[in-house]
Amino acid sequence: MRLRPVTARPRGGDTYASLRIPTYRILFTIGLYGFLATQAQVIARGWLANDLSDSNTGLGGVFMAFGIPMLIATPLGGVAADRYSKRNILVATFGLLIFSSLWIALGVSFDFVEYWMLLATSAIQAVAFSFLVPARMALTGEVVGRELIPNAIILGQMSMNSTRVVGPAMAGVFIGISWIGVAGVYYVSAALSTIALLNCYRLPLGRPAAERGDRSVLGEFSDSVRYVWNERHTGLLIMVSFVVVMVGFPFVAFLPRLATEVLDVGAAAYGFLAAASAIGAVILSMAIAGRSKGRTAWRIQAVTGVMFGVTIVLLSLAPNFATAAVAVAAVGAASAGFEAMNNSLVLALSDIEYHGRVQSLMMLSFSGFGMAALPLGILADAIGLRRTFALMGITVVIAMAVYLAVSRRTRRRIGEAALV
Repeated sequence: MRLRPVTARPRGGDTYASLRIPTYRILFTIGLYGFLATQAQVIARGWLANDLSDSNTGLGGVFMAFGIPMLIATPLGGVAADRYSKRNILVATFGLLIFSSLWIALGVSFDFVEYWMLLATSAIQAVAFSFLVPARMALTGEVVGRELIPNAIILGQMSMNSTRVVGPAMAGVFIGISWIGVAGVYYVSAALSTIALLNCYRLPLGRPAAERGDRSVLGEFSDSVRYVWNERHTGLLIMVSFVVVMVGFPFVAFLPRLATEVLDVGAAAYGFLAAASAIGAVILSMAIAGRSKGRTAWRIQAVTGVMFGVTIVLLSLAPNFATAAVAVAAVGAASAGFEAMNNSLVLALSDIEYHGRVQSLMMLSFSGFGMAALPLGILADAIGLRRTFALMGITVVIAMAVYLAVSRRTRRRIGEAALV
């Protein structure tokens, strides 16, 4: 097994080192607009799905409609990111996001929106993100270089989590204003995605480093699977991400029901709960942005993974809105820390020519998250949301315990290599 040093040495220990690179600043700005559009729309879609279906199962169904297409499209997105112009992929995917946002906005405005349309737009957005995220991550690696990849990823995570504060709060306020409502959130999302698309033309093309001859898409994806299988440390990181994200992340799908049915609060409070999750995520991301190297990175990944499960259990026990908001903030912090550090470790340990495909393997966990949301929603309707949250959290803790036991020797060896 090859061990490469896991280092991220921002110049002068600068937490914001990657932002000194002009092209990365453009990528950062694109992510800011794109994430803001997405996060605002998540709140509107959840509220609309709850209104149209009036069940946890209906909420889970929307996420499943996202998960299945992502499972199919993600391998194609990873290969495309390593084979074609990354800038062109970003332009095309933002075009799909604009179309899907406008479709629902018009459906709500002219009163022809139906539940199946939410399923269809979820599928369209899943395909878009299956291509967008690997291309953006791979282009990030080209722009900042291997040494700053962890720092760049965590800064990107900070921008995403910042929009998770502004987006849900904005959406919650808009939904509560009758003349803006859900349609207004979708119109704003379309406008923000348009700004992101236009900024994409300021990026380099991001072409592949070398020609790949006549290799098929399936062949190239198979190469990445063999690569991850041979690089045991990378494979373990991807596997634990799949389980933790699939089981734990669906908590966001059920926040509308937590707000309206369990806690008996309205749209604005639902937006506040989503914002509380993001506030915790931003605070933790800022704290770890300058500490993404060596053994520290592995410790943060392990601790936040375990705490993610623990905090979901605490959320299941929250007796009122105030304590639920604190618990949600803790869940958001732990989930963001785990996701950012796990992604950073995977890309820092991988060869750059595999970044797009390795990132697509990481994204399979989010397709699993989408597919798990429906059975979890059915379970929540059967036994209650609190008990379902408790089972989700316990499962995450067990998964992390197994991962830490299995990967102990590997993590120690890589941590020692990082100190050389």
